Amino acid sequence: ASLPYLLLPVGIGILHGLGSNVRFYRAVMLDELYRDYVCSARAKGCGESRVLFHHVLRNAWIPVITNLMLSIPFLYTGSLLLESFFGIPGLGYLSVNAIHSADVDVVRAVVLIGSFLYLLSNLTADLLYAWVDPRVRLS
Repeated sequence: ASLPYLLLPVGIGILHGLGSNVRFYRAVMLDELYRDYVCSARAKGCGESRVLFHHVLRNAWIPVITNLMLSIPFLYTGSLLLESFFGIPGLGYLSVNAIHSADVDVVRAVVLIGSFLYLLSNLTADLLYAWVDPRVRLS
């Protein structure tokens, strides 16, 4: 019964960063497409799909992972704003009410959760770097 009421907040949450993210991913891929190793792979006779998926995408993953992982804490803070704006009962609504009523403990907990998400997403990004590109590993 409440699904139609969630369409607008979810749509705004999805469309908010979609344009800038798509432009960023396109710029990263176009930047990698004109590197010397891509020209060398094409000159060796590799197929276009092999060049794209094996060479270009492998090197383009690093900035994409950074962007995706750092957007996770911003999704959290964005949901705080969306919940408070649309009056959806949740963590965002609770935190805005806590700020208005000067409930310091709840505000601390919300900031702690946001900080933990930021640290966890950075750690996950570093681990994914080593998995995607073996040259990044420390040992």
